[in-house]
Amino acid sequence: MSDTGTILVTGGSGHLGANLLRRLIADGHGSRIRALYRPGSNNQGIDDLAIERVPGDLRDMEAMRRAVKGVERIYHCAAKLVTVSGGEQEIFDCNVVGTRNLLAAAREAGVRRVVVSGSFSAVGHLPDRPSDESVPFYPFHKTLPYEHTKALVELECWRAAAAGLHVTVATSCAILGPHDYKPSRMGGVLVAFARRRLPAYIPGGFEFVSARDIVEGHVLAMEKGASGQKYIFASGYHTLDQIFDIMEEVTGTPRPPLRLPASVMLAISTVASPIMSRLFPKVPQRLTPGAVRLLRMGRRADVTKAMTELGFQPTSIKAAIQDAYDDFVRRGVLPAGRRAAAPAYSHAHHAAASDATGTEAKCPVPHHLFTGGGGQA
Repeated sequence: MSDTGTILVTGGSGHLGANLLRRLIADGHGSRIRALYRPGSNNQGIDDLAIERVPGDLRDMEAMRRAVKGVERIYHCAAKLVTVSGGEQEIFDCNVVGTRNLLAAAREAGVRRVVVSGSFSAVGHLPDRPSDESVPFYPFHKTLPYEHTKALVELECWRAAAAGLHVTVATSCAILGPHDYKPSRMGGVLVAFARRRLPAYIPGGFEFVSARDIVEGHVLAMEKGASGQKYIFASGYHTLDQIFDIMEEVTGTPRPPLRLPASVMLAISTVASPIMSRLFPKVPQRLTPGAVRLLRMGRRADVTKAMTELGFQPTSIKAAIQDAYDDFVRRGVLPAGRRAAAPAYSHAHHAAASDATGTEAKCPVPHHLFTGGGGQA
């Protein structure tokens, strides 16, 4: 593989894509990077970068043909991530049909290598040990549309690989780190935590990955990954209590005052989440039924394959949270003097949910136990 062709990155305005673009620029590829973007979307992640930009929608085959013209390598990071019910057709079209279009256009154009961002939600769950790449997705459990589509995205990848395209899947867990402009779910949790707008949490845990590690994983997958294979990248399993221990240290803010049983939170969110989605679709929801289910499962990842075949070495989640917090402060999303200025928790205050810019959406339903400022639903 030569090192002179154009590199296309989709989803560059997202958390993963924004960090990947900056890594590629730092590695000296800036003049050869092309970023696909959707006009009208939040594109802060690419606004200040000296790279080529091409507008387009993954669902538009002709737009994909234009985007891949002259491209040698593709990092496909774009996906529609939703953890509430509804919008199944759009999620399917963006994630599955969009990936099919991009890979088909890549084959037509003679693209040399493609790395597609996968999700740990498309890996099967083993209750007694960590899951590796060989554990199949089980579609008969109660899962979200997003999880189904990410499993179907992998099928599109294997179909393209069988047709001769070099395709590798880089599987991501929950990302923590800087350059989180929308922000992501975990970035929204950090912002809400620092503002004391998370009044409650539940026990449970998940596999997390630092932005540095998942970007490194994508680069390693591009350089060394085998076609038709996927690799899981994670920095380590952490409970929410452990994550909040780190957030307390980094932000100087105490954790939420209520630690509710997961069963109680599940009952509350099952009733309230559909109402919130219908009446207040832009108000961020943190502990949705899907999120509660994943945290209760305590899913763990086995990254042996990535370590032995690609040389992947996980780094620190604490450093990732510190980097994320420092970046939010640098960009003015969080105030620098937060330790002294943070207001006391007030349940009455949480009748309003705040977003990352501090604006409030008044809501007459008692949703404050599972919403919080700082991110997308």
